Amino acid sequence: MRQNLARRAALVDAAIEVLAREGARGLTFRAVDTEAQVPNGTASNYFANRDDLLTQAGGRIYERMRPDDATMAAMLGGPATSERTVELVREVVERVTAFRAGYLALLELRLEATRRPALRAVLTERVREDVEGNVQRHLDVGLPGDGDAVKMIYLATNWLVVERLTLPGVFQAEEAGALISALVERLMPPA
Repeated sequence: MRQNLARRAALVDAAIEVLAREGARGLTFRAVDTEAQVPNGTASNYFANRDDLLTQAGGRIYERMRPDDATMAAMLGGPATSERTVELVREVVERVTAFRAGYLALLELRLEATRRPALRAVLTERVREDVEGNVQRHLDVGLPGDGDAVKMIYLATNWLVVERLTLPGVFQAEEAGALISALVERLMPPA
């Protein structure tokens, strides 16, 4: 296997784009090579097989969705209020929605994970880390609500993102924002 890390990352990013556009069935080494604009056969030099490529794409999506340290520090600053929680949830929904290809590819990978144990293990670990990290940061900063409320917001906003990316006419941006406010206010009422 080749070890050029920049080339490997570019190929995995190309795989994410192919997954989002063509679905899991369209993910082939040739399609990845074409998307990455590299010679045919390049992807097969970097990944043992299609399962390896799917698994690495699953891990890479979460790397790209996570905010950098400076963004994270800015997000966690400010007052520990319900209003601040609404701002944070809106920011997360907007950031995730902005990475359209990544989230659509993630939906494809979740379906594939029902048939591929290695991919299921990677996605399970990533999602569990994400949820646990969100709960812990929320509690550490002293925002209102408990861990269950954070998990309920996670579940509800994930489906909101699905609606915004797959059926954007269902909830316009303004209504989506109002729904986030209502969700947080009901789960985390002001003190």
